[in-house]
Amino acid sequence: MVSLIVHAALGIITIVLIVRLNPAVFTRVPAGPKVSTLEAVFYVVGIASLPLTWYFNIRYVYEYAANPFWGQGSWGEFLRLGYTNPAAGSASSDYTVGNVILLPLFTIIDGRRRGIRYPWLYFVSSLFTNFAFAWAFYLATAERQRRHQESGVAVG
Repeated sequence: MVSLIVHAALGIITIVLIVRLNPAVFTRVPAGPKVSTLEAVFYVVGIASLPLTWYFNIRYVYEYAANPFWGQGSWGEFLRLGYTNPAAGSASSDYTVGNVILLPLFTIIDGRRRGIRYPWLYFVSSLFTNFAFAWAFYLATAERQRRHQESGVAVG
């Protein structure tokens, strides 16, 4: 249970860091709504993904010994269980490539181009929230940044 609380706290801290380190991006865009429809969709999808993922994480912690380093309940076992059958292995390998390679690669390159500070933190947030939330949060941030740039306000 402690590991779940620590993960949740680290997820919140990472999100707060992203917002605080990019204050200009998260200010209100001078023209238009506070949040665009597209931003809202990204936020809704990302936030809605959290309970689904966390439901399974909580079940995992309660069904296995909560040992964070080795043996049952460890990260190693968590990863191994993701490959227990071909269907799980397919989903796990797809998720691993998307989260561990593509998310950081894209957010770092695209984030720097857009003037988003510390874009690697979106990957870090995925380790404590989930891939879908981190991806949706980044896309909402990029949309907000685009709206600022269209309004003629230099941000970043």
